[in-house]
Amino acid sequence: MVDDTLAQLTATIQQSPTLSAAQQAELLHLLRTLQGEMTALAATHDEHAASIVRFTDVSTHEVVRQQRNPQLVALALQGLSSSVQDLETSHPQLVQLVNSLCLVLSNLGV
Repeated sequence: MVDDTLAQLTATIQQSPTLSAAQQAELLHLLRTLQGEMTALAATHDEHAASIVRFTDVSTHEVVRQQRNPQLVALALQGLSSSVQDLETSHPQLVQLVNSLCLVLSNLGV
């Protein structure tokens, strides 16, 4: 499920007319890194991994829409950020990666 969702998300980013080539490249790089982290996390915390991927999907969807709704972007990003709160001690790199992803998406959603 995690890999399928991230693969669909990659395609969405690559086909998005609302993102520049540089923005696409940055998001794709973060997604590739996230995919590796999710594979490791899913082995021990499958539900956490699924939540993070779902919130990543929703957040990205809201940012790449033709007509963005700032409130929906903010809510989705809040969910994404919250999805890693309990993992700060056990998976600090993942938390840092998700925070970076939130920052990039937030900047794009403005």
